[in-house]
Amino acid sequence: MRNELLGWYDRNKRDLPWRHTNDSYAIWISEIMLQQTRVAVVIERYSAFLERFPTVNALAEADEQDVLALWSGLGYYRRARMLHRAAQTVVAQEAGMMPATADELRKLPGIGSYTAAAVASIAHGEHVAVVDGNVERVLSRIRGWESHDTVGEAAVRRKVEEFAAGLVAPRRPGDFNQAIMELGATVCTPRNPQCLVCPWAAECRTLGEHKTPKRAPMTSREIACALIVRESDAGTEVLLEQRAATNTVMPGMWELPTLEPTGATALEEVVTVRHAIMQVNYTVRVHLLPPSDLSLIANTGAAQRWIRLPEASTMALTGLARKVLRRAGLLQSSARNKPTAFAPPAIKELV
Repeated sequence: MRNELLGWYDRNKRDLPWRHTNDSYAIWISEIMLQQTRVAVVIERYSAFLERFPTVNALAEADEQDVLALWSGLGYYRRARMLHRAAQTVVAQEAGMMPATADELRKLPGIGSYTAAAVASIAHGEHVAVVDGNVERVLSRIRGWESHDTVGEAAVRRKVEEFAAGLVAPRRPGDFNQAIMELGATVCTPRNPQCLVCPWAAECRTLGEHKTPKRAPMTSREIACALIVRESDAGTEVLLEQRAATNTVMPGMWELPTLEPTGATALEEVVTVRHAIMQVNYTVRVHLLPPSDLSLIANTGAAQRWIRLPEASTMALTGLARKVLRRAGLLQSSARNKPTAFAPPAIKELV
């Protein structure tokens, strides 16, 4: 099975930027970014992040707001905060040297068993198995294990971990771990797996989808936000407000002000966007609010600032705020520092 998988991986692996390095810092960054985020999105952000923070020392010395700004769009911002905290721990306690073993890596903030095993095996060749959702799905199907409820799911997880530990290739543990994750991501997918091209089809007892616990249903919610733009001596500015540090979701991030529901209907709606956060699908109606009348803003106690448009692109914006400002043509691309293409209304029509 090891030879079959590694042979398939050598022929079919995707050309991903983090596969061209054995630097444990860079591999760690990629693994944290890839948690609950699509590969295509990570590819776009990975190089920019490493260009800004090329070493663990550079990341440790950075301001948290700068780290969050580079992370904006990847979601799950706690990952970025823990990444920053772990970098500071490495500098303070390890003289800036990343730990080389999974056991030592697990001691860092925000690094669990999966990330520790991935970094240690890929960067340092440690003979340790990774188990993420892709690996669990692949190995469960190989053995014909199903998980119907919480008890069954936990039992399957333990069996998968034992199976993975015995299966990982001793001579190429990093490649083997990447190969099995690649197999789950591209062939043994959650729906409609491509069993005919799977290197492990002959060993598989399932050959298709297997029973898994039902996901929690998504809920829907509608909110109204204010787009408030003005011209000043400094140029075009947009009013943003900062989420309180005590917020459990995205504390300290900058966003568009929300509107009182009763007042939003009297304002011009300039754009509607859909945005998913965890288990909630939001329909966000963005209304143009004159800068001379801010009485309809819901959270009048929030910290608010007029932000020049070039500065806004470098701030720690929520994903929703970044999406709305780009749709309105008001935000520059942080990656290339060029204005994004936009459709009407143009800036002059908004102020």
